[in-house]
Amino acid sequence: MKVYESEENYLETILILSLKNSKVRSIDIVNELEYSKPSVSVAMKNLRSKAYIIMDDDGYITLTKKGQKIADAVYERHVTISDWLIHLGVEEKTAVKDACKMEHALSEKSFSAIKAHIEESKA
Repeated sequence: MKVYESEENYLETILILSLKNSKVRSIDIVNELEYSKPSVSVAMKNLRSKAYIIMDDDGYITLTKKGQKIADAVYERHVTISDWLIHLGVEEKTAVKDACKMEHALSEKSFSAIKAHIEESKA
């Protein structure tokens, strides 16, 4: 099943928010992404239907194993690419913004090559 960029962004946002706060609600996602409440509501319904998240009776959102796997992969790409760009001399704000775009576009092969290059550079 194809995971769309918007789904990856929502799952990554849920992961990041859960690292900051133990509980995540839709309103937290609204505030973080500056999206409308209806847009986030529709997205959460979609993520639930694909079994990426669970929402309890109090509205708290938890990533499923399937959702966690996707979120972890996207977050790893984001952090790795951001750090790499910063290391290359790109201003942090720009590096983070660019990493958000690049994390979705890179093939697994290209990302693996970047990771390998970074590891070789550390040695």
